[in-house]
Amino acid sequence: MANKSSLILKQVERVIVGKNDIVSRVLMAILSGGHILMEDVPGTGKTTLALAFAKSLGIDFKRIQFTSDSMPSDVIGFSVYDKSGNALSYKPGAAMTNLLLADEINRTSSKTQSALLEVMEEGQITVDGVTRQVPQPFVVIATQNPVGTAGTQVLPHAQLDRFMLRLKMGYPDFASQVNILKDRQTANPLDDITPVVNINEVISMKREVAEIHIADSIYEYVTTLAQHTRENPMIQLGISPRGALAVCRMAKAYAYVNGREYVVPEDIAAIFCDVCAHRLMLSPKARLANQSAEDILAEILKEVKMPVTGESSLIRSKGKRK
Repeated sequence: MANKSSLILKQVERVIVGKNDIVSRVLMAILSGGHILMEDVPGTGKTTLALAFAKSLGIDFKRIQFTSDSMPSDVIGFSVYDKSGNALSYKPGAAMTNLLLADEINRTSSKTQSALLEVMEEGQITVDGVTRQVPQPFVVIATQNPVGTAGTQVLPHAQLDRFMLRLKMGYPDFASQVNILKDRQTANPLDDITPVVNINEVISMKREVAEIHIADSIYEYVTTLAQHTRENPMIQLGISPRGALAVCRMAKAYAYVNGREYVVPEDIAAIFCDVCAHRLMLSPKARLANQSAEDILAEILKEVKMPVTGESSLIRSKGKRK
C-alpha cells in the first residue's frame, strides 16, 4: 500500500532525533483519530514533537499552557454580548484548531481538565447551549511532568481513558545527543520543516486507516486480552470496551504505516501496552509487589495464545530470513 506515512515520518525525524519509534506511534495515533499523552521530564522534546507534526501535516496548531488559574473558557471559548448585533458572539478557545498542545495538563484544575472531555471524545464544543464542531482532523497532544508534582491535579481515570496512547520520550542516546547539539548551534531544524501533505490528504489517510481489514480471529484475540485484564488479581479495573476499540484502531494504523491493508496479531502485540497501560487501575496487591501496568500487560501477552493467520505466518517467515 502506497501512502505518505514515510514522508511525514522523515520530516519529523529530522527534528526529533533518535526517537523513531515514538514518532511513528504518534503518527499512528493521529491517523487512527486518537489523542496522545506525553509524560516526561522537561526538555525532552515533547513540545517540539507537536510542532513538527503540525508543520509536516500542514494543519492548524494552537498551544495552551495550563496553570492553576486556567479556566474552561480558555479551552472551549466563551460568549460575549455584541451590542451591534444585539446577540451573543462566540469567541473561540484554544481547542478550536486541528492540533492542540495541552502543555502540563496536570497543573490545572479538575474543572478545566474536564473541559477537554467532550471535545476529545465527540469532536465538538458546547458553549451556552450551542454545539460547534471543531475542525477536522482534530488531535490533542497533552504533556505532563512526573517530577515536581506539588500542587498538580492527577488526571481522573475518565480523562486518561480518552487518550489513545501514553508515551514517554526519554533521554536521547549518546550519538543522538551529539547530533542534537551540533544541529542546533546556528539554526533551529523546525524552521526547515515543510508540509508534505495537506488537511484533505490527512483526512483521506484517516479514512484509509479505518478501512484496514481485521479478521474475526484478531477481534477474538483482542477480546481475550481485554478479559484477562478484567480477571487478573493484580488489576482492580481492567480494559473497557473503549480501550479494546482503541487497540483495534491503533493496530489498523500500525498496519497502515507498515504498508499493509490488513492487521496481523503481531500488530496487536506491538501496540497493546502503549494503548492499555494508562487505562488500568492496579490493585493494592500489585503496588505492594512493585509491579507496573506494563509488567502485568507483558505477562498477559505471554499467557494469551496469539492466533495464527496466513498473513502473520508470512510475516514471521520473512522476519526469520532477515
